[in-house]
Amino acid sequence: MLGLGEDASFGYEPEVVDPALSDIGPVDMFIAGPPCQGHSNLNNHTRRQDPRNDLYVAAAALGVALNAETIIIENVPTVLNSHSNVVATAVGLLRSAGYGVSMSVLKADELGSAQRRNRHFLLAVRNCEIPADYLAGAARELASEPLPVSWAIADLVDVASDRLLDTAPTLSSVNMDRIDYLFDHDLHDLPDAQRPDCHKNGTTYTAVYGRIHWDKPAQTITTGFGTPGQGRYIHPTRRRLITPHEAARIQGFPDWFDFAPPGTDVKRKNLAKWIGDAVHPILGYAVALSALTASENLASVQDAA
Repeated sequence: MLGLGEDASFGYEPEVVDPALSDIGPVDMFIAGPPCQGHSNLNNHTRRQDPRNDLYVAAAALGVALNAETIIIENVPTVLNSHSNVVATAVGLLRSAGYGVSMSVLKADELGSAQRRNRHFLLAVRNCEIPADYLAGAARELASEPLPVSWAIADLVDVASDRLLDTAPTLSSVNMDRIDYLFDHDLHDLPDAQRPDCHKNGTTYTAVYGRIHWDKPAQTITTGFGTPGQGRYIHPTRRRLITPHEAARIQGFPDWFDFAPPGTDVKRKNLAKWIGDAVHPILGYAVALSALTASENLASVQDAA
């Protein structure tokens, strides 16, 4: 690789060296979600300097090596703050390889979901000039009013099931007392006096030990939705945390999605990771539709020529 940032270019044409990828044939769409932990504001240890952050650039290079017609790379919005400037470098590499590039932060609630979840997307289309604001414009075309949490989980409030998916985690007596305090005082935010010292004055995580609003979109569902100290995950109308099923609904998973196929030993921590780390389908739909539209427009221009 030569240079960094948007001036970056390939020192030599990237090639696939893994035999498993060398014979897959033409690639219409390459989709990547490099690890986001090193970019996340929730990471107080390796934030911005995590060695995994450079996998964002590797993803762009692999897309080029596969000669993909379109490339989509997803990450958290704070990927733009990486100390190694991985997004700008990826853009430079893609443009030097003949791809048009557009980027935007898309918001799930502005596309009609019951969750506030923002993600950064990069779209690259081979041999096609696309406006820098192409993705943002496509999102505006698909805009829809946000939905309340009640729309997503109202029918799951009192589901009688012993399935792991439909049971809330068992909490300590101290955390149950905190939940009782919220309900007894009709609150959604736990006062400092009821919080542990580490989550009192000065913390930036104001939603922890919070109760979800029934009539509003939920906050971002993370892998910590099974712990009250990691976010606003207390059920709006029941004295418990949300179940994995409710979290999956808020995340946009349809009920037919099978998290535990026969013969698999699924633990609660597995469900938390699969659900919390997922990209909301409504975001994926918006970006994939934008990519397909750009490709179709390119094909039309080529046919006309």
